[in-house]
Amino acid sequence: RVRIPLPVSNILWEHCIRLANRTLVEGYANVKKCSNEGRALMQLDFQQFLMKLEKLTDIRPIPDKEFVETYIKAYYLTENDMERWIKEHREYSTKQLTNLVNVCLGSHINKKARQKLLAAIDDIDRPKR
Repeated sequence: RVRIPLPVSNILWEHCIRLANRTLVEGYANVKKCSNEGRALMQLDFQQFLMKLEKLTDIRPIPDKEFVETYIKAYYLTENDMERWIKEHREYSTKQLTNLVNVCLGSHINKKARQKLLAAIDDIDRPKR
């Protein structure tokens, strides 16, 4: 057995938590269809994950907690709010943003709004190319 110094342990925990949270968002971005109830369950699952993490480690604040929460909550935004949100949240990949818009199609965003939002995502992605 090798004892790991607390500062090293905290760095390892921080990286593991950050990776887990990034993986959660990537998983949510792979969802093909989701209802309001499904998003609510995602929020509940994430809250359970945070509660377990807080028992396992003393790291506060939890790294990338807001990254996950913000992505889940974006599903509930109206068309205008989502367009603004997309422009403000460049930390998400084009794929994650595109899937968010596609999942909202039919629930509270129509096809015309979807095209407008996808164009906004494309405009953001264009300078990267």
